[in-house]
Amino acid sequence: MATVRVQEADFDITAEVAALGAGRADIGGIGSFIGTVRDVAGGRTITAMTLEHYPGMTERALARIAAEAEGRWPLLGCTLIHRVGRLLPGENIVLVLAASPHRHAALEATAFLIDWLKTAAPFWKKESFADGSEAWVDAREADTAATERWGRPA
Repeated sequence: MATVRVQEADFDITAEVAALGAGRADIGGIGSFIGTVRDVAGGRTITAMTLEHYPGMTERALARIAAEAEGRWPLLGCTLIHRVGRLLPGENIVLVLAASPHRHAALEATAFLIDWLKTAAPFWKKESFADGSEAWVDAREADTAATERWGRPA
C-alpha cells in the first residue's frame, strides 16, 4: 500500500523510513531518493523555488505512479511525498521510498518512481534568481528520456 502526500511542511526522512518498515520482518531493502532545491541552475544563482500543484489531481497522479510501481515490482510498500510552496536552496522537495524483500526491486522501483514523478506529476516550478528575475522551469529532455527506459505505464 502506497503512502502519497503533497504538503508544504518538510518531511522527517527517518520517521518516514521507520513508518514504512514498522513491524515488518519481510522487508529486505528500502530504496530511497531525496530531492533538494539546488542553488544554481544554468549558471544562475537560485534564491528560491516555488512549486504549485492542482490539489486532488496531483495526489491522484502520484497514486497512479505508485500503483504502477507496485504492479511491476514485488513491493511491500512505497512512500511518495512532494512539497509545494516556496522552498529555499538546500531544502527538501521530494521523498521517494520503495520497500521490497530484495534490494534490486527496491532500487529499480525507486528509480522508476522518481523518473515518472519528474515527468508525469502535475507540478509547476518557478525559480527565483539572485538578480530578481524569475522563470518557470521547462520539462527537461533528460527527464523524458529517463522515463522512456521504463516503457509506457499500463
